[in-house]
Amino acid sequence: MSFYSQSIAACFENVKSGFNGLSSEDAALRARKFKSERIEKQKQSGLLKKFLMQFADLMIMILLASALVSFIIGAINHTSSEIIDGAVILAIVLMNAVFGILQENKAEKSLLALEKMSQPESVILRDGKQIKIKTEIIVPGDVIVLEAGTILPADCRLIESSSLYVDESSLTGESHAVEKDANCICKESTPLSERKNMVYNGTNVVKGRGLALVVSVGKASELGKIAGALSNTKKELTPLQKGIKDLGKIITYLILGMAVVTFIIEIIAKHNPMEAFLTAVAISVAAIPESMPAVITIIMSLGVSRLAKQRAIVKHMHSVETLGCCDVICSDKTGTITQNKMEIKAIYCDNKLSYSRSNIGKDFPLLLSAMVLCNDCSVSKNGYMGDPTEIALVNFAKKYGYDKTICEQKSKRLFDVPFDSERKLMSTINMYEGQKTAFVKGAVDMLLARCTKLLISGIELELTPARKNEILAVNAMMASKALRVLGFAVKSVGSENGYDENQLTFVGLVGMMDPPRPEVKNAVKKCRKAGMRPIMITGDHAETAFAVAKEIGIVSKRSEIMTGVEIDALSDEQLKERLRSVNVFARVSPDNKTRIVDGLKSLGHVVAMTGDGVNDAASMKKASIGIGMGITGTDVAKEVADIIITDDNFATIVVAVEEGRKVYKNIQKTVKFLFSANMGEILALFFATLIFPQYTFLLPIQILFVNLITDSLPAIALGVEPAECDLMEERPREKGKGMFSDGNGWMTIVMGFVQTALTISSFCIGLYIYGEASAMSMAFYTLNIVQFFYLISIRTEQSIFKSNPFANKFCNIAVLFAGGLLALIAATPLHKVLRLATLTGFEWLWILLVSIVMLVASEICKYFLRRNQKGKAKK
Repeated sequence: MSFYSQSIAACFENVKSGFNGLSSEDAALRARKFKSERIEKQKQSGLLKKFLMQFADLMIMILLASALVSFIIGAINHTSSEIIDGAVILAIVLMNAVFGILQENKAEKSLLALEKMSQPESVILRDGKQIKIKTEIIVPGDVIVLEAGTILPADCRLIESSSLYVDESSLTGESHAVEKDANCICKESTPLSERKNMVYNGTNVVKGRGLALVVSVGKASELGKIAGALSNTKKELTPLQKGIKDLGKIITYLILGMAVVTFIIEIIAKHNPMEAFLTAVAISVAAIPESMPAVITIIMSLGVSRLAKQRAIVKHMHSVETLGCCDVICSDKTGTITQNKMEIKAIYCDNKLSYSRSNIGKDFPLLLSAMVLCNDCSVSKNGYMGDPTEIALVNFAKKYGYDKTICEQKSKRLFDVPFDSERKLMSTINMYEGQKTAFVKGAVDMLLARCTKLLISGIELELTPARKNEILAVNAMMASKALRVLGFAVKSVGSENGYDENQLTFVGLVGMMDPPRPEVKNAVKKCRKAGMRPIMITGDHAETAFAVAKEIGIVSKRSEIMTGVEIDALSDEQLKERLRSVNVFARVSPDNKTRIVDGLKSLGHVVAMTGDGVNDAASMKKASIGIGMGITGTDVAKEVADIIITDDNFATIVVAVEEGRKVYKNIQKTVKFLFSANMGEILALFFATLIFPQYTFLLPIQILFVNLITDSLPAIALGVEPAECDLMEERPREKGKGMFSDGNGWMTIVMGFVQTALTISSFCIGLYIYGEASAMSMAFYTLNIVQFFYLISIRTEQSIFKSNPFANKFCNIAVLFAGGLLALIAATPLHKVLRLATLTGFEWLWILLVSIVMLVASEICKYFLRRNQKGKAKK
């Protein structure tokens, strides 16, 4: 029903209510009737569902399958080693699930803390009396009392209004407060942003007073309709999730291939088919890097914790890594790039234009008085409340000793003529210095049309056409710098009744703007250097957007800006072409934002989209990663966001990107380390079995020690490796590139074969010089110690001679712990538990030498990788 096209009386009739609101009995009946219409917050999953969701991953499923196979083989062979293997794998999977649940719960608690910041109650008329009730139980027919600071809990038809201005930016994207008029009746075709007699759920009153009749609540409200539409938009997998999914497929194929080859070899060797099958399965299970999912989860969890300290709440852990490969950041202007508060930047007074606010002139005190007296903002606990423009005026005047409260006590307001959209002026008549004086402010052209004089150095002069043109030229100059300009005038009012808003004396101009945050300019530079493209998307005017974007370095010329009207005129293909060069979008609608995101993604970009309003929610969900604002963000925007920035600061987003890159690099190093280690281990086992079928190469308990201690602990320590010094100078990785692209896969394979060769060489030396027991022990110690040297190298992409060996104390602790444990095993009777022999000095020297070979081989591989990447960068 279009309440905006109906009279107030008709609206009362339709909702069966009146000026005094509902009776308590009627309200109670309606509360039950409209309970189903409430917008239910997305229910948090129960503990069991969260637990089960942790297993919806191919790698985890492979691990569960391998654990099951281990249990079955152990049961068939009546051996405990396979059962221990299965138990360990199962324990790792469960640990991974626990980490995931803990992180989700932590994010939920942070979000609940943010929700407590929202207004929970509204003042309404019930039985003709004003009462305060919870917003969630408001029903159609209730009459809400509006004043500055009121947040609308429902869609309402205004029934009374007095100088009422509402901030609808959360719904429409319009940055300036909108004037409302209860007596206006709109046409049926009037768009939402122009319905002057309506106020909407989620918007807030910045100035004035009024009464509003509730006509739609919950799902039936405009906010509720948008929230409902969002449920149909599915979120795609993050790049890391896709990578791990592909990795799981590769591991599956490798395991199947290895099982088939092993089975064939065992059959050829004339073994029993069942024994051949069990041997093939056992080797395949050993090839699985069982600690990898848990290690990746731990690394991401550590990244999430670090981001929380940087004022970014991560709802989904994989979102951290997505930020790391993001190459486009689409950001709102107001509050994210700017400070979300108006500041006075220029003063024109006493025939002087000043940007430094010094040497302004004799008439400055009168201008300051006009700023605070012709002003409707009110004092609150946290400062001033009201229109941002008026707050800027009183804050500025206060710096010069003109406190609004004190000034109003000295110069009592007698009456006022509120601002309206036709006059574009506001007047107050005050008893100023013992005389009735009118203070007037408003649009410069409208004000000058009513002025006949101007004040210069305390002397009233005639406002000639030449002087008027001079003032208009100053106004144009200020406007060209994206300043919002207000004119001020005064008039002595006689004792006779009435006030005529003419024959005014011009006092001066004030230019103001919402300035960029001080840290944003450097953040934009950092983005550029890191190969990321910052894009500003705003509902503000093009000139304002251009001025802010130019100041912080997003654009340098006007051709890099597009408006929503221009976007509407283009097809999707035409828009895609423009998206290659345009970096600022002004006066955009929610549909424009969604088209921009879709266009950028179709060009192959990984897009981060910020938002705080309901109108941003659809584009945030469409983006590769949605970033919500913690302070100004609506519940709907926070609901769809993957990450919430608690300080609403663009610079925090850039910090999060850097953390995301670091997380990905560390995961990549960890995967390479674990894959090389597992490959070296399983290939050594495979070839040794093939070459020396009559000898035992390694025992299951020894393999278990390598997997749990030597592989896992250093891998976890890699997760806290500090970022490379040039991390934010690299270009974001291309979409679709996996962890093994750019030569990393070849390095992993090469290092796996190197480890295999070194381990088998140790086995051969031990076998032909000292016998089987020493051979097995040398292979075991080599398999462990080469990992330590490989860890030293893989920590950094640069040469180890250019890195700080003490940068990651956790890696050093992990090596010392694992190395110390090996030394303890070798020097005490503990070696008997692992069935190891006591080695000679020559054997230890050999193990040390081959371990150094591992380090040298890794450094050579890294050198060729760096050369390959530099060659690609030049192209």
